[in-house]
Amino acid sequence: MSEAIDKVADLGRDIGEYIRAQRNHAKISLRQLAKRAGVSNPYLSQIERGLRKPSAEILQQIAKGLRISAEALYVQAGILDLPAGGPVIDAVRADGELTERQKQVLLDIYESFRRENKAARSTVEGSDVDSEEQVTGPTRKE
Repeated sequence: MSEAIDKVADLGRDIGEYIRAQRNHAKISLRQLAKRAGVSNPYLSQIERGLRKPSAEILQQIAKGLRISAEALYVQAGILDLPAGGPVIDAVRADGELTERQKQVLLDIYESFRRENKAARSTVEGSDVDSEEQVTGPTRKE
């Protein structure tokens, strides 16, 4: 039982550290973020120090105040599982030079290209042209 309690405490500290890091990266004060998120300074300070574990609703408000995706905070808080990755997605998520917002925009663009290409492939595959002809061009029959 105490192991489970320790895990919850670790999640609280982790999310608090993550919020503080994002706030520092955005160069905004605790007071400014508290105002943007609509929470009190002491409460936000307690979250950052790992003394409080915020609800999903509070995390959403904090994410809005930080201008990052709420999903990023939910993953850090253990509310959501990390979405499936791949080499490109993992590389974008791991880049410490990008803000969470920049990462999300890049991933959204990447996914839109993948959807577009998938739709184009399914259209081509559904046509009368056989796949060898698409790759090599029409063959001559002798």
